[in-house]
Amino acid sequence: MSQENKAQQRERFCNILRATGRENIDYVIEDIEALGFFEAPASAQGHYSYAGGLVDHSLNVYDAAMALRESTVAARPDLAEQLPEDSIAIAALLHDVCKADLYVAAKRKKKNEIGIYETQDIYEIHDEHFPIGHGEKSAMILLRSGLDIGEDELCAIRWHMGQWNLSRDDEKFYRQAGKISPLPPLIHAADTVASALLERPASKM
Repeated sequence: MSQENKAQQRERFCNILRATGRENIDYVIEDIEALGFFEAPASAQGHYSYAGGLVDHSLNVYDAAMALRESTVAARPDLAEQLPEDSIAIAALLHDVCKADLYVAAKRKKKNEIGIYETQDIYEIHDEHFPIGHGEKSAMILLRSGLDIGEDELCAIRWHMGQWNLSRDDEKFYRQAGKISPLPPLIHAADTVASALLERPASKM
């Protein structure tokens, strides 16, 4: 991605967050920038594993979440107030801030398409500095930044991975979060749509 496109994505990301009018949102943006959010990949070797991929993924989740909100509210108008647009912006754009300091650029010998080893740029996962978990780490980072954030938004961020790798208690809490508010299942669905569909590599014909 060109530097111009990166700058446009960053500007859009920040503008959507600032439009929420949340207290301390500029401090949050400063803090995640200091962590390396705007240059981080979305994954080590999976979806959007390139510098700036995390911003692109977060915007994809936001776009998917807004589309899901529109279709959900069309079918269930009574849920509109429980799915405010500012909550979707907060939860979708900030669900993965835990990844800002998770990946470190490295080099590794890998076979290319014709079977010859060559040096390739990769990312390695380094989670030893703040080994707190995934969704909960994002929530803690935002709370430490002083973000004005609601319980439903915290639940949506905490449970955006859905049922993957959950203990028995986690499964119960995940279900409870979805009963309290429709926001957690919506953000989980949007994250799945973004990472598994929108960010799927193009098929080679």
